[in-house]
Amino acid sequence: MSQKAEKLWGGRFDLPTNKLVEEYTASLPVEPRLAPFDIQGSIVHCTMLAKQGIIKEDEAKAIIKGLEQVREEIQNGTFVFDIADEDIHMAVEKRMTQIVGPVGGKLHTARSRNDQTTLDSKMHMMAVIKEILSQITTLQEEIIHQAQKNIKAIMPGYTHLQTGQPILFSHWIMAYFWMLSRDYSRFEDLYKRMQECPLGAAALGGTTFNIDRHFCAKELGFAKPTENSIDSVSDRDHMVEFTSIAAMCFMHLSRFCEEVIIFSSQDFKFIELSDDFCTGSSIMPQKKNPDVAEKMRGKTGRMYGNVMAMLTIMKGIPLAYNTDMSEDKAQVYDSMDTLMASLKILTPMIEKMQVNAENTRKAAAKGFSNATDMADYLVRKNIPFREAHSIVGSAVNYCIKHGKMLEELSMEELHQFSKSIQDDIYEAIALETCVDARVSYGGTGTKVVLEQIEHAKALLV
Repeated sequence: MSQKAEKLWGGRFDLPTNKLVEEYTASLPVEPRLAPFDIQGSIVHCTMLAKQGIIKEDEAKAIIKGLEQVREEIQNGTFVFDIADEDIHMAVEKRMTQIVGPVGGKLHTARSRNDQTTLDSKMHMMAVIKEILSQITTLQEEIIHQAQKNIKAIMPGYTHLQTGQPILFSHWIMAYFWMLSRDYSRFEDLYKRMQECPLGAAALGGTTFNIDRHFCAKELGFAKPTENSIDSVSDRDHMVEFTSIAAMCFMHLSRFCEEVIIFSSQDFKFIELSDDFCTGSSIMPQKKNPDVAEKMRGKTGRMYGNVMAMLTIMKGIPLAYNTDMSEDKAQVYDSMDTLMASLKILTPMIEKMQVNAENTRKAAAKGFSNATDMADYLVRKNIPFREAHSIVGSAVNYCIKHGKMLEELSMEELHQFSKSIQDDIYEAIALETCVDARVSYGGTGTKVVLEQIEHAKALLV
């Protein structure tokens, strides 16, 4: 056989592919993970061809047997990936044909690599999404566990990273449960949008053979075939959307990591990370660095970059398929791998994290976190809120100048600001009162946080 004919598409060409071109254009190096899905798609396609009488039953059996041997070789590590094969589709088909002989060439009847690659990427992504959903759920379960375990811990709630109001630690960490819940729903929605099977769209205009696309769709776990063959082979929405959803999810992980880094620092000491999730310094013996959280925060830049890369790749491509689209995989796979690895490591890190409730309470007692509650107290004395706000602001200013907290002011001092203040003010601005008074739905009161936790548990059932 001549060198030019070694390519499965080589009949048109007078010269063999330049080795530089093979190395430059091959997508095979990043595609081995697609092999199980490529083989599964080929087996279903071959079964359909025989069912429709396009190829003979014995031919289909031989091809399927060859594909199963290829699958076994890949699983046991004896399969040789050759960059000259360009992509996973050619690599599998070539090896299968080597095993079964010329009949293997009939497998590609009524399909193209254009619909094949979209099929493989969708099937692979659906499997990945299932794993991510499971990982998100496991992380959410650990968040709930920490919330329940530390239900009595009071900490400062911040705006602008300045002390705002006292809140429960449980309320703080449950905020991340709901962020992850939205991430979960976005991945679920993407999974639903991927329920159309592109197999059978062929190169771009469908095929002249009497194929059964509904059969293939059903056998491969899709709801139905795609409606437009041109759109089928030029669609990478799922790739763009995955990187976008993954980036948003990672933004939530990064925000959590940022707070873990702050709260585990010597200046806060709200939480203590387990030694096996931290590293030390090569020069400073005392250091215990939250490197997992820092690394995850840093990886966010890559996750954002992957979204922009996908959008840029797709922004000006004419219909239908163009080789630009083979550049979709590196970014998407990086987003997949990075997100799954991060979810996997974050769960045990949170599980082993210890909360220093004494330190969180001390911090909440500083910074006038009960100032809003003092204003609410005055409102209940029939003082308009804006006037109450001004009164308490003046009291805070006085406290700052005299080195006191609001609850340390005498009644004589308090009366300088309002005669409406009575002895019951001290109970009204006690930290526990401030927290548990916030019983509005979704608030930080112990009662409603416990209800929130039960609502969260119900979502995971």
